[in-house]
Amino acid sequence: MAAHEETEADTEAVKRHRALFRAVRRRKNPPLRRTDITVTDEAAVKRAVKAASLGNAMEWFDFGIYSYLAVTIGHVFFPSGNDTVQLVSSFATFAVSFLVRPIGGMVFGPMGDKIGRKKVLALTMILMAVGTLAIGLIPSYATIGFWAPVLLIFFRLVQGFSTGGEYGGASTFIAEYAPDKRRGYFGSFLEMGTLAGYTGAAGLVLILNSALGSDSMESWGWRIPFLVAGPLGLVGLYLRLRLDETPAFQKMEDATFHSASEGASTVETTAKGDLAKIFRDHWPKLVLCIALVGAYNITDYMLLSYMPTYLSDELGYDDSHGLLILIATMVILMLIITQVGRLSDRFGRKPLLMTGMVGFLVVSIPAFLLIKQGSLIAVSGGMLLLGLSLVCLLGTMSATLPALFPTSVRYGSLSVGYNLSASLFGGTAPLVITSLISITGTDMIPAYYSMAAAVVGVIAVACMKETAQKPLEGSPPSVETKEEAAEMVEAQTPAPKF
Repeated sequence: MAAHEETEADTEAVKRHRALFRAVRRRKNPPLRRTDITVTDEAAVKRAVKAASLGNAMEWFDFGIYSYLAVTIGHVFFPSGNDTVQLVSSFATFAVSFLVRPIGGMVFGPMGDKIGRKKVLALTMILMAVGTLAIGLIPSYATIGFWAPVLLIFFRLVQGFSTGGEYGGASTFIAEYAPDKRRGYFGSFLEMGTLAGYTGAAGLVLILNSALGSDSMESWGWRIPFLVAGPLGLVGLYLRLRLDETPAFQKMEDATFHSASEGASTVETTAKGDLAKIFRDHWPKLVLCIALVGAYNITDYMLLSYMPTYLSDELGYDDSHGLLILIATMVILMLIITQVGRLSDRFGRKPLLMTGMVGFLVVSIPAFLLIKQGSLIAVSGGMLLLGLSLVCLLGTMSATLPALFPTSVRYGSLSVGYNLSASLFGGTAPLVITSLISITGTDMIPAYYSMAAAVVGVIAVACMKETAQKPLEGSPPSVETKEEAAEMVEAQTPAPKF
């Protein structure tokens, strides 16, 4: 009898333990409720994408102008002498702005996690417009001597500082507005804005070169693109200030949401914006972000910023012809980039990113051999080969990078990782390539440099997790319709047992 009572007691204890375990598990993984799911407003999503993308286009218009006027700026702001020295000095000034980009990321990123994405994106827009406008007003070296390059470097630092908060904020903004199943598509518009900014800058420089000639361009014509930045900055600022804060950030900040939805444990409750926390708790993802961005930025700046200079200085191509070919390439990429975003939603981010990285690994040498042929068809073909590899990265990266980090530190982590990598690898690419060509005497350096970046990229993509069609970490699921939300809740409801 005693043994029987002991067995019953043991059974009751086991039952209690099991019940307690189930209760704890339910608290850790609570069933998804309808109120936990964000149903996106398509009109609001489109407004957010338009404002972020157009603002991004204007920022990169400002930033791209310098790249396409590098040769002219070298003549205007640095003492006369060896053309290569002037060009290297000009690209060194281009690279200088990237030195402060990580600082800008460390300031603006955590600020965006504290006070919101919208306010910080408006501030970066103002700083970029002011910096670019000021460069257009600096007197030449012949007029004020030493102070001309000093002022140029200072305002390039202002540009770089503001850019430190741009990409991380803009990509976070779109990613947090977009529904989970279409984040790649909407994110691709951000890089369409980048291409549009570069295309606008290259087009304006091309028109001015053709209309004014080299003497007038060096005398005063180079200032026009920089002076256009002021009005464009005001337009971008207006668009950004009209937007609401992202749904993910609002829910993170809304205490009533958390108290009413105890089950929504996946939504972060605070936004500390703590840099130490980012480096301490999220360093593996930070390293992955730096590797992805490094591979992507080297190929990006090599093709979109450095290539016109390569064509004119190394291959003797006419400045206008080089810009015209680049513009045509970028227009083609703009036409297909949103389709790449759609493909990343359907098949995943990793397959598209791996295609782009392997593409650079395989086609870089053939592409540059084609470009070296010098004919219009050969140069265009080589540029297009590189461009098609790049668009696989451009159309996918804006949805990939924000998904690496949780909501509470997304803006800060992405800004820090992106800008550290851009500073070390992206902005220095034109300077490193120009210097290596000068040292080695081989004009195939850009191909080898791109291939080295692609090797790093292949490893990074292999190490990352697939994030397509999944909620952002630390944010609730985001869907397009109430019906889709209801289906999601119903799908996780266990079938009744009879």
